[in-house]
Amino acid sequence: MIVAGLGLRGAATVTSLRDALERAFDAAEACEVRLVRCVHLLATAQDKLDSPCLDQLAVELGVSLRGVRRELLERTPTLTDNPVVRQLRGGASVAEAAALAAALLCGATQPRLLGPRAISTDALATCALAVFEHPGGLLS
Repeated sequence: MIVAGLGLRGAATVTSLRDALERAFDAAEACEVRLVRCVHLLATAQDKLDSPCLDQLAVELGVSLRGVRRELLERTPTLTDNPVVRQLRGGASVAEAAALAAALLCGATQPRLLGPRAISTDALATCALAVFEHPGGLLS
């Protein structure tokens, strides 16, 4: 199963999010990771859940959107260490931490990132993909 972790600035649009998601899949495939471009869950920082573009993307993809508390984002190790994000958000990469933390919250025991976060062309959104085997086979 795949969780797409998303980081975004206030001016981000659904186009920004889609672009970051596509770039994350492109990067994973460039590393010869064979996967179906199917996201099972979107995740982001809890305080970003009110962003309309996140809701719109979740509806378009037919998946749920899960918020992750700041404390959990801060404790989740990431591949990327962005000092600006660390100062503003407390964690090194919202997208990477949200993807991994949401997978753990869904019952995953060993989620892993397919690579570092991808950045949208307009630099308003980031996306990281975490893969894991869900114990029950379905997300609740």
